Amino acid sequence: MDENSAPFQRICLIHYHEIGLKGHNRAVFEMRLLRNLEALFCDFPIVTIHRISGRLCIFLKEGTDYATALALVERARVVPGVARVSCGYKCEREIKTMGEAAIWALRDACDVSDVKTFKVSARRNHTDFPTDSMEMNRVIGAVLCDAYPELSVKMKEPDATVGVEVVQNACYVYAASVTGIGGLPVGSSGRVVCLLSSGIDSPVALWRIARRGAECVGVHFSGRPQTADTSEYLVDDIAHVLEKSGCIARVYVVPLGDYQREIALAAPPALRIILYRRLMFRVAERLARIEGAKALVTGESLGQVASQTLDNIRAVEDAVSLPVFRPLIGTDKLEIISMAQQLGTYDISSIDAPDCCTLFMPRSPETHAKISDVEEAESAFPIDTWVDELVASAESHRYTCPSYKRSK
Repeated sequence: MDENSAPFQRICLIHYHEIGLKGHNRAVFEMRLLRNLEALFCDFPIVTIHRISGRLCIFLKEGTDYATALALVERARVVPGVARVSCGYKCEREIKTMGEAAIWALRDACDVSDVKTFKVSARRNHTDFPTDSMEMNRVIGAVLCDAYPELSVKMKEPDATVGVEVVQNACYVYAASVTGIGGLPVGSSGRVVCLLSSGIDSPVALWRIARRGAECVGVHFSGRPQTADTSEYLVDDIAHVLEKSGCIARVYVVPLGDYQREIALAAPPALRIILYRRLMFRVAERLARIEGAKALVTGESLGQVASQTLDNIRAVEDAVSLPVFRPLIGTDKLEIISMAQQLGTYDISSIDAPDCCTLFMPRSPETHAKISDVEEAESAFPIDTWVDELVASAESHRYTCPSYKRSK
């Protein structure tokens, strides 16, 4: 068979799990995911995307080659809300035609992985089609056995599953499938502001909260002008990775270096880190109010460094009134590194860059700070004025997040 001679329209089916568990508002989540995919895949030859019987179906233009379809599948699998993506064909609701489409679908699966066993999983969503699911499994299975005598049928854990879904006006047949990241579509759970460094942890934290449907706005605190602006370029690279799946809408870059220097000159050395972070949290909260965000997000992991003990976490969080989410609080460094590698940000985050986190660090930081001591040390500085100045100096950068809407 010539690769370009398939007599059927190519489609990609988007399967979801958690969205399917929703009640009367399920359509809202489905449409949010559909709109996200439309915006993220505008560079692909897509005719339209429709909701069909608990799936989203992406219809590709006539003549679209298999390589393009696979590229779309790889892009779709990292979009929050997508549990699985399948590449296949649309055909008429006629059993012989469905068998022919199944031959093409199974060949696609064999092209991308080592397939030795298969099974057919047919589903009839409308009883106006005369052949029931069991009979479709038998008939189409027989067609595939004739077409691929080197393959054997295996009902439990086969190498490939040929899906056949009969809906009201058409049939969709597929076999090449990849697992997605699941979760909820970005934009379905409100907006958050994420403290985003160029390190390994915070991009992963942002990604994990985006998988729960949150629109994420980043705030990067640069050590500029006391350090070079290298970290800002790395954060921009990280944001470009995250925007491929629509996970980040905007990044504010805040030059913190001069303010850290003022704290380092006058504050007790052991409390410097706590005071730095309280100032960062206050600025992030102010930007969250501007953005209409309802929470802050950090990449903290309990006990990982001196600032992440329970006492210090509490001392820093006491500076703000918004809730602070910590998606990585119970993970260790190896787990976070593994997630960063899967996300595609690890290599960027591994590049050394001077930033505010390493600026004016004390030799012996406090690990069990008392809020009263922190507040006393903080009272020596014009914190409210500093917050006003830092928010005014914040530089904003936009990224692709389909659900994000703001005039500024």
